[in-house]
Amino acid sequence: MKKDKIIAAILTVTALSAISGLALITIFIFREGMPIILRTGGGEFFLSADWRPRDGSFGIFSMIIGSLAVTAGAMVIGMIFGLGLAIVLTQFAPPSLAAVLKPVVELLAGIPSVVYGFMGVVTLVPLIRNRLGGPGLSVLAASIVLGIMVLPTVTSISVDALQAVPRSFWEGSIALGATRWQTTRMVMLKAARSGIVAAAILGMGRAVGETMAVIMVAGNSIEIPGSILAPTRTLTSNIALEMGYASGAHREALFATGVTLFVIIMILNCVALSVSRRSARERSFR
Repeated sequence: MKKDKIIAAILTVTALSAISGLALITIFIFREGMPIILRTGGGEFFLSADWRPRDGSFGIFSMIIGSLAVTAGAMVIGMIFGLGLAIVLTQFAPPSLAAVLKPVVELLAGIPSVVYGFMGVVTLVPLIRNRLGGPGLSVLAASIVLGIMVLPTVTSISVDALQAVPRSFWEGSIALGATRWQTTRMVMLKAARSGIVAAAILGMGRAVGETMAVIMVAGNSIEIPGSILAPTRTLTSNIALEMGYASGAHREALFATGVTLFVIIMILNCVALSVSRRSARERSFR
């Protein structure tokens, strides 16, 4: 009995330490970043594209647009291939093949982001430059690299969502004369919709927070991108590129950029958690 209490106390302290760490990080980021937002005004900081730290201009709108453009492109690629792969693994592939393919896809999550960036610079950037035009370092290059990087997250969660659908749904549809594809499209995907949405949101959070690979292939221009072949700079890239020499108001502006990222990712995580809980309630109801 005494041993159980000791273990429970240790686990409680461990849980509280994780929460305390998150709270300290939150307090530190907001303490460093909020003053400049309040001084310059939220409209000027978030809606201006004029980023000239030496002149005291700190507008991150172009980087917000860059982040959204790259993330949107990554999610289009990641969802098409990730969801497609999840459908194949759960609905069409033999169990022996699925048992091999799923771990292989999940191994992609263990590859360092710098390796993805390096492969993008060596192979993807010249291909885009020679075939489509532009500098090669672009929104498109960053989207493709990030799309591959979010593939394990989207695939893994989509597979779990599809496997959580009761087998009776599949059997009932087949018994009524539907084909395997009709059953997958009209029954399985609709029943697993909440889990698939959660996969998309978590993949989006992964894409928004990526730094190194994006720095290497996006071009890092502070202009608003006019097309997918134009270079861009994301919020994470801006912090990583300039934090090493920033000071004073410039440093505060970079922390404020971190505040923006923090809020975006927390919103995405909260939405994903809400969707996951909704999915769990729907499964328990069934």
